[in-house]
Amino acid sequence: MEGLKFVLVFVLLALASSLTFASDPSPLQDFCVAINETDGVFVNGKFCKDPKFVSEKDFFFPGLNIPRNTSNPVGSTVTPVNVVQIPGLNTLGISLVRIDYAPYGGLNPPHTHPRATEVLFVMEGTLYVGFVTSNPENRLITKVLNPGDVFVFPVGLIHFQFNVGKTNAVAFAGLSSQNPGVITIGNAVFGSEPPINPDVLTKAFQVDKSVVNFLQKQFWWDNN
Repeated sequence: MEGLKFVLVFVLLALASSLTFASDPSPLQDFCVAINETDGVFVNGKFCKDPKFVSEKDFFFPGLNIPRNTSNPVGSTVTPVNVVQIPGLNTLGISLVRIDYAPYGGLNPPHTHPRATEVLFVMEGTLYVGFVTSNPENRLITKVLNPGDVFVFPVGLIHFQFNVGKTNAVAFAGLSSQNPGVITIGNAVFGSEPPINPDVLTKAFQVDKSVVNFLQKQFWWDNN
């Protein structure tokens, strides 16, 4: 009986540990450079290149210093550097983005990263940023950031950045996943394919159905 209790306690502790560290798992090798072929070892959703054929190109991405075009409906552009751009990030649990904001209201719209916490660093400009806590509080936590400031957006929470300055703004962000994912709230709710039944959205948002129909007819810009 004592032996059985020990086994049960060990299993519970192991499960608790796995939940505590629920994110991209730690790698069991130096690297696992991602490839599109299916003749490698399947790890974290990507097959691994034979280490003998790995080169510096698998760990490199150029040009993140180049300003991006923000002439679009939301006035911002996100340049991702994740496992798609750098195959060597596979299994390493980290990625990066550059975000460019147009002056006078460039916006990275409310969105979530289902698989990552984000740490934002402002390089240029002035940004009003914030996130909303989960139900039932739905508390809005905001801050105005200036060059050199850092702000954290916890994993899965809706967050945004808005340029309140008169000049272009630039920020860089690290994310705790090789593939953090992004769900832009307006795009997902009103721009899904096929569309969500308007009756669902009418009741959910407590608005007239004509408002929902109008929103579903809009073009929802993807700045990623």
